[in-house]
Amino acid sequence: MSLKSDSQDWLTSGYQHIWMPYTQMKTAPLPEKVVATNGTRIILEDGRELIDGIASWWSACHGYNHPYIKNAIASQLDIMPHVMLAGLAHEQAFVLSQRLAALSPGDLDRVFLSESGSVSVEIALKIAVQYWLNLGQVGKNKFVAFKNGYHGDTIGTMAIGDPDNIMHGPFHGLMCEQLVIDLPTEEGALAIFDRYLENHANQCAAVILEPLVQGAGGMIFHDDSVVRAIRKSCDRHQVLLILDEIMVGLGRLGSMTASELIGIQPDILTLSKSLTGGMLPLAATISSARIFDAFQSDDLEKCLMHGPTFTGNALACAAANASLDLFEMEPRLSQVHQIESHLLQALTVCCDFPGVVDVRVRGAIGVVQLTDLGDFYWIRRRFVEKGVWLRPFGNVVYIMPAFSIDQGDLTKVTDTMIEIIGEWSDQYVGKLG
Repeated sequence: MSLKSDSQDWLTSGYQHIWMPYTQMKTAPLPEKVVATNGTRIILEDGRELIDGIASWWSACHGYNHPYIKNAIASQLDIMPHVMLAGLAHEQAFVLSQRLAALSPGDLDRVFLSESGSVSVEIALKIAVQYWLNLGQVGKNKFVAFKNGYHGDTIGTMAIGDPDNIMHGPFHGLMCEQLVIDLPTEEGALAIFDRYLENHANQCAAVILEPLVQGAGGMIFHDDSVVRAIRKSCDRHQVLLILDEIMVGLGRLGSMTASELIGIQPDILTLSKSLTGGMLPLAATISSARIFDAFQSDDLEKCLMHGPTFTGNALACAAANASLDLFEMEPRLSQVHQIESHLLQALTVCCDFPGVVDVRVRGAIGVVQLTDLGDFYWIRRRFVEKGVWLRPFGNVVYIMPAFSIDQGDLTKVTDTMIEIIGEWSDQYVGKLG
């Protein structure tokens, strides 16, 4: 079937066949028609430009269409877009693995490459269980995870997410039941957590946590001390610690890893999102030398039997190497600190609006928590009308821009947040008053 005849109406005709993510397609308005991107701008078919305040789900950390990454992809495309990574090797994947090991804390020096964040977490879970099996400890096949956590939408990652959220709740019977508990953010709760882990140590392979910020669960922050205490409990009771840094890793909080900020080393670390600068899908599961050593054996069955078709895709690895180059060549981490300073100053005024529960900032993340979004289609539409792309969810309006966003665009986004949250306060809270 030729698409040429429908080229003027590709949205409405294609909408009858595409299945959109996180969208109730019976009631949702049609999505905006995007024809191009550039820097921090999304360009619509009618010529309007939206300043992207969330960097395509936090991935386009260098902005869109960065020429350095584009050139790296184009060069690799001419040479070799992909080759399987079982029994073969190519430079981009091997160089990238070495570089990721170098930026990871401690002896996290073995990198398994995959296509998405959810898959990288699935691999981490599989590694954790097989680690104990390879050591002869049968039965350690459960995971401790935390309410308000989010690690992906695949079956295994749903099981370690918050069981009560709208995305995962309907699938309880499909998933293996895991140990999902409250995150211990107070001293007394940490002592309770330690006893809980002691009681479940014989069945628990690992604890998994989004360090410092629980993202899709509501952009909820917790202190460094919480993660350090969980690390100590894991050590005390011989349980592995997996840190899911898919959102916060690679600069988002002002360092290349959150682990570095906290001053700890997990046993397994996952990265994705900004890994390729938002250009191509790629993720990494990074394990310590101790974990990897348990898979070294004369017995084939003790190796990691895992291998997605596009493991170590050469194009994606080329993009990731170029993205890491940009962290070295351009002042990304200092830009994050500048964004943080702006957000701390600019968003404070939102505290004065009725219906605003909290305003919080860490690194290049700014969050305004509301009592409830109300009509979220309305609030999303208002941002588009003002020339800004934000996608509030749950009860939060948040900004997570490209690190390279210029001051004018950043100010425009925060000014628009303040304006529309003020409108929301008048419209929704005012009615209650």
